[in-house]
Amino acid sequence: MIGSRRRTRSTVNVWPGYVDALSALLMLIIFMLLVYVVSQLYLSQTLSDRNSELARLNQRLSEISELLGLEQSKTRALEQEMASVQDAYSASLARLESTRERLMQQTANAEAQAQRLQSMDEALGEKEELSTSQQNMILRLSNQIASLRAQLSQITAALKLQKERTAEKDSELSEVSRRLNTLLAERVNQLEQYQSEFFGRLRDILASNENIRVVGDRFLLPSELLFASGSADLGEEGKRELDKLAKLLLDVANKIPDDVDWILRIDGHTDVVPINTPKFPSNWELSTARAVAVVRYLAAQGVPERRMVAAGFGEFFPVAEGTSPEALQKNRRIELKLTDR
Repeated sequence: MIGSRRRTRSTVNVWPGYVDALSALLMLIIFMLLVYVVSQLYLSQTLSDRNSELARLNQRLSEISELLGLEQSKTRALEQEMASVQDAYSASLARLESTRERLMQQTANAEAQAQRLQSMDEALGEKEELSTSQQNMILRLSNQIASLRAQLSQITAALKLQKERTAEKDSELSEVSRRLNTLLAERVNQLEQYQSEFFGRLRDILASNENIRVVGDRFLLPSELLFASGSADLGEEGKRELDKLAKLLLDVANKIPDDVDWILRIDGHTDVVPINTPKFPSNWELSTARAVAVVRYLAAQGVPERRMVAAGFGEFFPVAEGTSPEALQKNRRIELKLTDR
C-alpha cells in the first residue's frame, strides 16, 4: 500500500512541471513575435521617413534649378543687350575708321597735288610771278587740305568720345547686372522668410488633422478630405479646412511687399486608377478640375486671383510607389506651395 501511494503521488505531481514548461515556451514564442513585429514597424517607419526626406530634397533641388534657370535667363538677356551695344559700337568704329581713311587719302592726294604744283613752281622759278590761274589753284588746294585736316581732327575727337562712352556703358551694364543679382537675391530671401512664416502657421492650424502631411515646403491635403470619389465638388469638411487656409493666407499676404511677386500654387494629383466619364475623360481633367475648384473657393474668400495658379498632374508624379490601398490614398492629393512667379 505504501508503494502504491508513492506511485500515485508521483504520477499526480508530474503534470504541473509540464504545464510550466509549456507556458514558458509559449511566452518565449510570443515575446519573439512581439520583437519581430516592433522591429518591422520601426523599419517601415524609418523607410517612410527616408522616402519623405528624399522627396523633400528632390523638391528643393528642383526649386534651386528653377531659380538658377531664372538667373541664367536674365544673364543671357543682359549678355544679348551688351552684345547689341558692342555690335553698334563696332559698326560705329568701322564707319569712323572708314571715313578717317577716306579723308586721309583725300589729304594725301591734295598734298600730292600741292607738291606737284610746288615742283611746277620751282621749274618755273625763272619767272618772277606765277600766273593767276596757278595761284588760284594753289590757294584752292591749300584750303581743301586745311578743311580735310579739320574734318580729320573732328572725326578723331568723335572717335575718342565714342570709345569713352562705350567704356561708360560697359561699366553701367556691369553695375546694373550686379544690382539686379543683388535685388534678386534679396527678393528670394524675403520670399523665403514669408514662406517660413506661412507654412509654420499653417502647420499649427492644420495640425489637428493627422491626414495632412508636410513634404519639404509643400502641404499635402488628401483628396478625400476635400472631394468625394471621382468628383471635383468641394465637401463641407474640405471647405472648413480651406477657410482656415484663406484666413491665414490673407493675413500673411498683407505683410508681403507689393514688389515681391509671390503666388500660391495649387497642384492636383490622382492615383493610377484610370477614370473615363463624360465629365472627366482622364485623370488629367479630374486633377485639373480639383485644383481649379480649390482656387475658385479661395478666391471667393477674398484671396487675390492673380496670386494663385492651378495645375493638374494626373497620376504622373506619385509620392508613394505601388498600388496598395495606402499608396493609392497618399497619391490622391492636393499640394499647396507658396513660391515666386
